[in-house]
Amino acid sequence: MVVAEVKQETCEENSVESLRTDIAAEPLFTFEILKIIKDAQQQHGLRHGDYQRYRGYCKRRIRRLRKVLHLAQGDRRHFKRKDVTHAHLTDERYLYIPLMQAERAWSYAMQLRQEANTEPRKRFHLSSRLRKATVYADLLNNLCESEKCDARTKLEAQAYVAWMHGSLFFELKNWKPAMENLEKALVVYEKLCGALSEEDQLVYKQKCDELDPSLRFCAYSIKDAGGSASSNLEELLSLRSSVHGDLLDTLMSQTRERRSEVLSEAEWRGRTFGVRPERVRGFLLAERALDKCAQGQRPDIDQLERHLIDCKDAIAAVRDEMKADNVSAKTKQTGASVSSLQYLLSYLTYIRLNRTVERNLLMVESARAALSDNTESEGTRRTRPQDVVRLYEIILINLGEMQQLAGLEDDSAFHAEVEAKATVYKAFR
Repeated sequence: MVVAEVKQETCEENSVESLRTDIAAEPLFTFEILKIIKDAQQQHGLRHGDYQRYRGYCKRRIRRLRKVLHLAQGDRRHFKRKDVTHAHLTDERYLYIPLMQAERAWSYAMQLRQEANTEPRKRFHLSSRLRKATVYADLLNNLCESEKCDARTKLEAQAYVAWMHGSLFFELKNWKPAMENLEKALVVYEKLCGALSEEDQLVYKQKCDELDPSLRFCAYSIKDAGGSASSNLEELLSLRSSVHGDLLDTLMSQTRERRSEVLSEAEWRGRTFGVRPERVRGFLLAERALDKCAQGQRPDIDQLERHLIDCKDAIAAVRDEMKADNVSAKTKQTGASVSSLQYLLSYLTYIRLNRTVERNLLMVESARAALSDNTESEGTRRTRPQDVVRLYEIILINLGEMQQLAGLEDDSAFHAEVEAKATVYKAFR
């Protein structure tokens, strides 16, 4: 019996050691706090200001997470508190528990704020709930300081805890600490917005817009209380150039590495734009791979036909995305005013037209070879000079469509390049 227990303990120790080795080899956690809570809030009540519904969602989410991660706090009869610690950070899902606890307490406080209009004493309970939310936010920030989390996660956690403390001080009418914390959150969100791709910037820009009225109200209240609002603002704004400099440098390097692995942005004709949805990312990676293959060996007609089918699917996916975002493909916009999705559509359309020209040129070569051969095989129609002329006419039509792409109206170099090609193919025709 003792020998069996010793063997079992030895096996457990070996499994723990192997697990630690696996964890060390795993990539860093990327926990996008603001994006996670914004998506949850929009889907579970806050689109209509229903804080009670969102609070119920947070409660159920915590219960499900604790059950799945085997972190239950006792049983039906006995309660035994179990907080998430650094030892639990073997799974990114553990970070959701303190985040959902903070969101649950915050949503309860916002619900009490609505009810306090008719029952003023509920403001005392509101303050206690916000204090509880800051406790859980501090716990989340402490966990995110782990070496297992990347720079973006650490910055997001610091911004989240600063915003939560700012909300508490704002409710308590402690204007100066409220302003300091809200400004700290604003600085981090602005820095994150500048370091991330265009696709990921929207949620951070919206959060910065939300923080601006609260900051102006704090500045007004400090001035009204006899302090100098301008000096406080200058002191806080001076943080922008120095706060979290090392973390932001790390974040930008990690973001560049991630962009090289996952195509989240593309650049064409001097403009950088986001790439979505996933089908489009896959197609653009295939486009790059085809270009690399073309350096050694020219793609044949069958390869280009398959590639053009994938291109049409990618264009359809972008059109669906534009419908979901209420972006009209027929809206007359020029230059920089063209939206990111519209410019992506123009880029994909250019690829389709360019690859079609490339395929037609291969067909021209094949037709010219057939003309010079001057033989007619059984069951096939003899190639005529009119067939070659027709292919050149299709090429000229494709070049004409290129000149009508949205966002390139002011690109004189592009139009000159297309005109030169058109002149050459007219001469061949």
